[in-house]
Amino acid sequence: MHLWHVMEYEWYIYVIAFAGAIIAGSVNTLAGNGSAVTLSILTELLGLPGNVANGTNRVGVLLNGMGSSWGFYRGGKLKLENSKHIIITVVAGAIVGGLIALNISNEQFMGLFRFLMVGMLVVILVKPQRWLKKAGTASNIPRPVLLFLYFLVGIYGGLIQMGMGIFFLAILVILDGYNIIYANAVKVAVVALFTILMVALFQYRGFIEWPIGLLMGAGQFIGGWYTAKLASRHPNAEKWAYGLLVVIVIGSILSLFGVY
Repeated sequence: MHLWHVMEYEWYIYVIAFAGAIIAGSVNTLAGNGSAVTLSILTELLGLPGNVANGTNRVGVLLNGMGSSWGFYRGGKLKLENSKHIIITVVAGAIVGGLIALNISNEQFMGLFRFLMVGMLVVILVKPQRWLKKAGTASNIPRPVLLFLYFLVGIYGGLIQMGMGIFFLAILVILDGYNIIYANAVKVAVVALFTILMVALFQYRGFIEWPIGLLMGAGQFIGGWYTAKLASRHPNAEKWAYGLLVVIVIGSILSLFGVY
């Protein structure tokens, strides 16, 4: 597949793709699983094969992470000084996951994914106050175990991306003691970093449709930047982030089990 291979669609298809990307960018910034929206657009609306949709989606994820990181940074919420161990571990896992993704179909993992999301809903709804504290409280889990979990999340993110932000957020908030807004800031920055490598890997295999990827990436950048900007300033941002997280996970479960 050529770098600038252009697929032609009706004008309204581009509008839908761009608008959906803005929504996905907002969702990714405060919760996660925005890729459920973008991958659906890429496969169902635009008709891209699964591996090309996966690769093209990474362009939007990268630009989304850049926009969200900029918004959080300007709002004083992005502080990575104490998160270097997380960055290194997740990026290492993502490289492994990305190499696997080049050779294995994502559909093989969807059966497991639906049950992971059910488990995540339980984690989110039990003791919701853990998600709403202005300052998080770390668990007693040993640091090596936490690093191993971050490594697994990195593998998952490199492999399929969809839902990765939710799992990453849960570890940051519940196990590692981050406030949910600061956790989202770390999440989007780390995802942006390792997605640079993912884009390179998928492009090497010719699995990226750049015109569509950049169009949707622009929408995700806008959605991510504006949402991060609002979240950095709003006094009830933690409640909004938690509420959106619950809605996204429930919606994902209903979709995965074929309810709609």
